[in-house]
Amino acid sequence: MSKSKDSTTTSNTYGTTATGSFATASRGKQDPYRYQVGFGNRFASEAIPGVLPNGQNMPQKNKYDLYTEGMTGSSFVAPRTENLNAWLYRIRPSVAHQGFTRLPDNPDLESTFLPINPKVHTSPTQLAWHPFDIPPTSNEVDFVDGMKTIAGNGDPTLHEGLAVHMYLANTSMGRKAFCNADGDMLILPQQGRLDVQTEFGRMMVCPGELVVIQRGMKFKVKLPDGPSRGYIQEIFGSHYDLPELGPLGGHGLANSRDFETPLASFDLDQSHWDIVYKVCGQLHSCSQEHTPFDVVAWHGNYVPYKYDMSKFTFVGSISKDHIDPSIFCVLTAKSKASGVPLADFLIFGGRWDVGEGSFRPPYYHRNSSTEFMGMIYGVYGGRSDGFQPGGASFETGFCPHGVSFEEFQKATEAELRPTRVHENTLAFMFESSMMWTISDWAMKKSGKLHEHDPKMWDNLKGQFTNHLEEVERDLKAAGLPGLGNAKGMLNGNANGVNGVV
Repeated sequence: MSKSKDSTTTSNTYGTTATGSFATASRGKQDPYRYQVGFGNRFASEAIPGVLPNGQNMPQKNKYDLYTEGMTGSSFVAPRTENLNAWLYRIRPSVAHQGFTRLPDNPDLESTFLPINPKVHTSPTQLAWHPFDIPPTSNEVDFVDGMKTIAGNGDPTLHEGLAVHMYLANTSMGRKAFCNADGDMLILPQQGRLDVQTEFGRMMVCPGELVVIQRGMKFKVKLPDGPSRGYIQEIFGSHYDLPELGPLGGHGLANSRDFETPLASFDLDQSHWDIVYKVCGQLHSCSQEHTPFDVVAWHGNYVPYKYDMSKFTFVGSISKDHIDPSIFCVLTAKSKASGVPLADFLIFGGRWDVGEGSFRPPYYHRNSSTEFMGMIYGVYGGRSDGFQPGGASFETGFCPHGVSFEEFQKATEAELRPTRVHENTLAFMFESSMMWTISDWAMKKSGKLHEHDPKMWDNLKGQFTNHLEEVERDLKAAGLPGLGNAKGMLNGNANGVNGVV
C-alpha cells in the first residue's frame, strides 16, 4: 500500500503486479511505478488477485460486489485486428454522477480548424515561436486549464483531423479529472515530469518520454517537479499505431516491447470530484461523489501507454544520399484515404551519419505534408535562432524550406567521415498530409511568434553563373547550342539566353 498526496486530496492507493504476467522492475524515485510491456496487446491486470471473472466478461455478480463497465475504442463490428475495447471492474460505475454543467469556453482552446472559422488563420510562409511562458505561480493553472491550441485541421464532429496544443501548467490537478471525448492525446513533457493517474493505473512520464491517453479515458495530472511545459497532439477519428516496417523486417524504429501500459491500482475515495469532459470542442463538468480512479481490475487492448524515446532504433543510409524522414517515424495514425497518414510522429536524436559523397542535411524541399516541429532538449542546427526547447516551428504544405546557408556551406565543404549528429538533442515533428490553420492564440496572443527570417537564405546565390565558360565548352562539345548572350540575362534582359534542350 502507498499513499498518494497532493495539495487538495489524500487517498490510499492500492495496487499489485498483474497476476501471471510480466511487469517491469521498479526504477526508484524517478519513476516509482511498474508496467506491463508491449504495443497493441490484450492486457489483464488485477490490483487484488482473483477479481477478474473467469471465462466471461459480465458475470451476474462480481467478486467484492464490483461493477462491470465496458469501454470501446472502435465500432463493435470493426475487424478483429482493429477492434479496441476494455472491461473495467470498479467500485462505483461512471454512471453514478450528478449531471453535467457547461463550462465557460477556454478562449485559447480551439477544435474547429476549417477556414470559415474566423478564429483560425492560414500562413503561406514558415512560422516559429520562441519558448512559451509557463504562468507565474501566483496564478494557479493546472494541466487542463493550461492547454493552448497552436494549429490543427478538420473538426472532431467530422471524425477526421487533428489539433496541436501546448500545456503550460504550474499546479497539480486536485479532485479533478479530464476526459477527452474528441480524440486521442499524445503528450510530450518538455519541462518537468508528469505523474499521470488513469482509470487503468499510474504512469510517471519524464521529458524524453511520450504518453498516449486514448479517447474517452479519464485521467489526472500531477506535477512532481513543479511548473511544467509540453506539447500535445490530439487526433480525431483515428488511433495511433506503429508504422509498417516493410523491407526493414520484424524489428527496428520503435519496437513493440518498449511500450508500457500501467498496472491496475485504485483509490478508496468517496468524496466530491469534478470530471471535465471535452465534447465537440466544448467543456462540460460532471460532478460525482466518488473518485474516477476506483478500478480494481481490468482487461483489454484499449489502454493508455507510454514510451521512452531513447529506446528508438534509428536507421539510415550506410552508403549514400539522405533517406526520407519516414525512417524517423515512432507512431502513425491513419486517415480515411488509403495509404495516406492523418499524422506521423517523428523524432530526431543522436545518431551516426555516414553517407559517402552525399549532402547529409535535409535537402531543400517542398513537401505535400504540413510540418510542425518542437524540441524537448538540445540544439537543432539550421533552423531559426528562436527554435529552442519549449518553442516550435511550422511549415504548411509545399512551403519551400531547408537548412540555413551556413549549414549548407558546412555540409558541402566538410570532410565526409562518420559523424555523430544531434548529440544530446531530442527534436520531434508532427507531420500530416492535411493542410492546417493556426489559432488566434498562436498568431496574436502568445507573444512568441516570429517568422523564420528569409535572410538566412540570402547567401544561397546562383553559383551556376560562375561556371558559364565551362558550360559553354560542355555544350559545344555535346553539339548543342550555346548560352548566347548570358550576360544580357544576368543584367535583366530576359531574351538574353537561347533555349537549351
